[in-house]
Amino acid sequence: MVESDWGDWLPRSVADAEPDGVTIWYLGCNGFVLKESGGTTLFIDPYLGTGDPPRTIRMIPVPFDPVDVTHADAVLATHEHTDHVHGPSQAPILANTGASMYAPDAGLAVTESENWTTEWDVSDDQLREVAEGDSFDVGGFSVTVEPANDPDADHPVSYVIDHEAGTFFHGGDARPGEAFERVGDRYDIDLGVLAFGSVGMIPDRETREPKRTRWYSDENQIVEAATQLRLDRLVPSHWDMWKGLTADPTALHEHVRTFAYPRELDVIEIGDSTTL
Repeated sequence: MVESDWGDWLPRSVADAEPDGVTIWYLGCNGFVLKESGGTTLFIDPYLGTGDPPRTIRMIPVPFDPVDVTHADAVLATHEHTDHVHGPSQAPILANTGASMYAPDAGLAVTESENWTTEWDVSDDQLREVAEGDSFDVGGFSVTVEPANDPDADHPVSYVIDHEAGTFFHGGDARPGEAFERVGDRYDIDLGVLAFGSVGMIPDRETREPKRTRWYSDENQIVEAATQLRLDRLVPSHWDMWKGLTADPTALHEHVRTFAYPRELDVIEIGDSTTL
């Protein structure tokens, strides 16, 4: 059962919004909501769990209860990790709204292992497998599935989301690599989301002994990734989430200012919104 620290004000704000173009809310961790002028609403990697203490300890509020989401057209998952595919966070959204879940095969395997279709009112046809090169439309959004370099995931993908207002990119937890270079060559991205964090000592999953852990790009890697993608605007994500891996995104101002990309750094906190 998910219990929010904030009540229902954030999902109500999304539901009541009437964007002129596209409005984007940051849900903390790597979660985002996109809503466009026609009302189409996409959730990407919404996670409302508290982690697995003492290994992973959530450092930010749980911003809403998924049962309070009254409208969603799709939920997109970048990869199979718990903070990206999580039944208690996402299945109630699908059940309440009839939205479709788009995820790569390893992500859909999680929905099967967690018995989404029996534990919640979710049907098989709401769960849709995607792979690199796939494209699909959701209302006013056109979504293209692209590759991602995430060495910690079994099958990660990234998403390019086109709208008449501009192009949005979500890289999941991916780091710099050839995959981002190909995306940067192919698209003119107005706003891109990249995971950012520090390196820390996190208990090993098996032994629970402290282990030096890097899950996200550091300051130099995120600039490299933004350069490969040729981002006009960069929104760092994930920096707020796990104890021992948090980072200060405002420090990126000094790292990006002498590089051609990103052209603009847009730091937003959980619950904040920006526009495309």
